[in-house]
Amino acid sequence: MYFKEFDIRWSDLDANRHLANSAYINFMSHTRMGFLIENGFTQKELAKNNIGPVVFYEHMYYFKEAFPGKPVKVSLEVAGLSEDGMFFEFLHNFYDANGKNFASCEMMGAWIDLKTRQLIGLPTQFNDAIRNVPRAKTFKTLTKEDTRRFGKKPENLV
Repeated sequence: MYFKEFDIRWSDLDANRHLANSAYINFMSHTRMGFLIENGFTQKELAKNNIGPVVFYEHMYYFKEAFPGKPVKVSLEVAGLSEDGMFFEFLHNFYDANGKNFASCEMMGAWIDLKTRQLIGLPTQFNDAIRNVPRAKTFKTLTKEDTRRFGKKPENLV
């Protein structure tokens, strides 16, 4: 399991003086980028291959409030990958200074070709790298159908 530790800053609080939902998203994003960089997905390598990650959804579950004063840890586990590496699912958990889990998030995303703006499978070097990281106990091989499991579709105004 991969971890990043954060101090809750004044700017991370909402009107109720606890960790704001936008701060949860920022902490997870920072954790993901640290994980990817440490596994060879650096900005330089992504730019060289003209790819970038996109988020499909982040489903948050809040169990208890978090307040400033003590650091928090955010974990990342690989919960799913498609065979070609195009789709990925990460599981994040938030822990207080005593190791108590106060929030959780299921996140799914994919890789996009930055020129064509189309989803693509990972180049071999990246696909091999992501397959060699530890996996969550609930790991699943993802298919395109998994990305549609909630049945949400756009509803235009016109």
